[in-house]
Amino acid sequence: MPRLTSVQELSSIREGGKILAEVLEKAQELVVPGMETAYIDRVIEETIRAKGGTPAFKGYRGYPASSCISINEQVVHGLPGERVIQKGDLVSIDVGLEWQGLFTDAAFSLVVGRMDDKAERLLNACREALSAGIREARPGNRVGNISQAVQQTIEEAGYSVVRDFVGHGLGHSLHEEPQIPNFGRRGDGMLLKSGMVVAIEPMANEKGFQVKVLDDGWTVVTADGGLSAHFEHTVLIGPDSPEILTRSPRRDSLHQ
Repeated sequence: MPRLTSVQELSSIREGGKILAEVLEKAQELVVPGMETAYIDRVIEETIRAKGGTPAFKGYRGYPASSCISINEQVVHGLPGERVIQKGDLVSIDVGLEWQGLFTDAAFSLVVGRMDDKAERLLNACREALSAGIREARPGNRVGNISQAVQQTIEEAGYSVVRDFVGHGLGHSLHEEPQIPNFGRRGDGMLLKSGMVVAIEPMANEKGFQVKVLDDGWTVVTADGGLSAHFEHTVLIGPDSPEILTRSPRRDSLHQ
């Protein structure tokens, strides 16, 4: 069973979420043509450590970097390295943070430079799916309510939902129960309770939902080469309504 968050822990996890939002704001500024992804990852790690936090991804199950930077057909877990960002790339950045022993996790996608209609519609569908899922993160609902809302939003827009990777509970560790699939049926799954913290993270593919892992053992790509988008927030299930712990007013106004 997921562990509920105490009042004292909630204060810390709110602080951690605020720091992570600031880190992602900084990362967003670096997503420009000519920027090497390894440099972005280095700045992300330096920013987290300068604020007193710990990059939660680094070393987790052997992952070698502080962030996942996925480009175009890459869905999640893109390894930062020598790849240079180009104008027109669809870039997704996913970062986890540990602060005072508690964990938050968030991601955003954007297109570098002017978006074409195809990429803009995909990003909009994925953003709207995240919002739809968050609206269902209320006590008394079930995980399937979130999953159904995400799936319906993405599929009604004409895109597909990644099945192989899902959202999750978090807080006391980076990944906890319950899993939060981006597909499912309303009324199915674990009952949601006030005090639970979950990461809701729709991944929307331009074409089919099938994915595969590259030979580096980490990078997940669409099987058909289509584009993919990824948005994520850490959300507290409050007594009356969901609270987005990793919200950045500036970033959300631009890309969420």
